[in-house]
Amino acid sequence: MSSGAFRPAPRYSTEEIRVIGLRRKIAERMEAANQVPHITIVEEVDATAVEELRTRMNASTQQTRLTLLPFLARAIVRTVREQPMLNAHYDADAGLIRRFGAVHIGIAAQTPSGLMVPVLRHAETLELRAAAGEIARLAAAARDGSARRDELSGSTITITSLGPLGAIATTPILNVPEVAIVGVNRLAVRPFWNGAAFEPRKMMNLSCSFDHRVIDGWEAAVFVARLKELLETPALIFVEG
Repeated sequence: MSSGAFRPAPRYSTEEIRVIGLRRKIAERMEAANQVPHITIVEEVDATAVEELRTRMNASTQQTRLTLLPFLARAIVRTVREQPMLNAHYDADAGLIRRFGAVHIGIAAQTPSGLMVPVLRHAETLELRAAAGEIARLAAAARDGSARRDELSGSTITITSLGPLGAIATTPILNVPEVAIVGVNRLAVRPFWNGAAFEPRKMMNLSCSFDHRVIDGWEAAVFVARLKELLETPALIFVEG
């Protein structure tokens, strides 16, 4: 006797999709990155202070809205000034490391056409709101397809973030020939032990990957620790010297 339950018909179709254009280029870059021995460090960051500062700054003006990214960009500028080897390309064929004075930060962005990495050029010259405005402009240009070729190339270090979809931790793949990439994971309120009691804090993890051929584990750990310090005490981002 039939139970009367609906049983969907089996499907036998197979679809072949040719990998061309931008998706082909992305695949080729990922294949090249797979040849690089990565080291990944994941560090927990208390983002409460930087989030409070960001909220206050946004409430005080109608200018470009600040996200976390310009604060992170400023922190990266400060950190690579102290560790210039992280702001570099490695040419394995030539056995050559190219360290850059300019800090051109790639901002990995998902678009309808696939992953693109618009470049925040000369981040070392941009104050916070100028960086925020340029990041917003580049992201919009990448999404609507109006970004120029020169706006999608030439980065020296990259930030990648999945925004609210971000996981607890990720293992970012290097944007070769760069030697470092900073991954931003999901921000969430978590209980934090302050030494006497648990309190709610806005926490996130940074997942940073490095080219282990040229960046040692110690150097990588120092870099991540410094980013953590700057984000947890954001006033330091604005202190020169």
